[in-house]
Amino acid sequence: MKGWFDAFRTDGGPTLYNFNNRTAVTGDVTIITFLTIFTTLYVAFLIIFPGIRKERFTTFSTVSLSIFTGATILIAIYGSSWHVANMSVVSTYRAFSKEKLPVNIGVYIGLNHVNITLQAVNHSHASDIDYNERFWWVSIHEMGISFKESLEKGLPHPILKVAEYFTTGQEGLAWGAQYRAAGYFATIMLWTSFTIWILMNLMLIVVPRYGAVLMTTCGLLLIATCCGYFVMLPETPLVIRMEGSKLEFRFGWTYWLVLFAGGVCLLAGIIITAVEIIYPHSFSTILEVDYDTPYDRHIIIEDSRGRRAQKKNMNACSRLEEPEVSHQSLGSRILRRLNSRNDEVIEPGKHSAYEKEFYLEPSSWRYPQRKSSENGRRSTPSLRKEGSKYSNHQVPMW
Repeated sequence: MKGWFDAFRTDGGPTLYNFNNRTAVTGDVTIITFLTIFTTLYVAFLIIFPGIRKERFTTFSTVSLSIFTGATILIAIYGSSWHVANMSVVSTYRAFSKEKLPVNIGVYIGLNHVNITLQAVNHSHASDIDYNERFWWVSIHEMGISFKESLEKGLPHPILKVAEYFTTGQEGLAWGAQYRAAGYFATIMLWTSFTIWILMNLMLIVVPRYGAVLMTTCGLLLIATCCGYFVMLPETPLVIRMEGSKLEFRFGWTYWLVLFAGGVCLLAGIIITAVEIIYPHSFSTILEVDYDTPYDRHIIIEDSRGRRAQKKNMNACSRLEEPEVSHQSLGSRILRRLNSRNDEVIEPGKHSAYEKEFYLEPSSWRYPQRKSSENGRRSTPSLRKEGSKYSNHQVPMW
């Protein structure tokens, strides 16, 4: 019996919502976060860049290279494209099944994990077959544990077959252990490069010459990372055969990005260092501060020599103009120096604040004419002031 609540239902069963909203992972959240951070910093720099009035080219080049290098290091540490391989093959979807599907398989090896993608093409269920699985090998047995969990989850047969090649030290397959060792070495080198990169930014702000040396060091470490990763890869290249086809690995964009960043840092550091050696003090800091900062030993020596020579010239001129000054004692010179008030402008007829404290008003003392005594000698003049206590007494002479 069909009623109002049986509408749009088959034989009275529940309503079937067959819209598929499941999608595979299309981006790495960590990489996107780092890109967003460094892009924001670079955009902020471009906004304030028109306000820089000197050393515009060197400032723009240095900041751009610094932001690019920092982003490259962090992306390389967490990225998944050091060694990659992909192909299209017609393979079985389930183990022990005769049904075959055309699929695209991709393998993306990072420093501490491997990503395996599987996507069906030209098939009625192509939207349902879209996988992106990540297997970690941070610890020794983690890859084997992840592989067993994948078997329990029932992942597609192509993904399981590729993951089996990376099981660390199991069933005679040692490629996973070698990739793990290469990734461990590259991780250490990249974190060291990141530390040098931070120090490089600090030195570029304070002393550009030392920042150039650290930039050269950072470039050498990045190039050494790529060289060490290449050397530590499996001697027998990993080749995964599947349904008459084979997956052959090649270096991915992350590897070439690190190599390019290292080469640019090394070249820029060498150029800046060479120019600084040939033409000393030709670079100013990013914040447009004069180069002769007290952190530079050479500048301190040159500045002290110049000050000594200037002081000698001033002493010679003063001896020529005022020869009596050299005969004064040290205490007299100090008192004369302290009593000088050269910075204060004094109007005519007025006195400075220092002089007002010790200044005496013009005296109203009267000096009467001296009278001759009877014996021909002059008497001692007496100083008299009107309205004072010395009006009727002789002022003692001191």
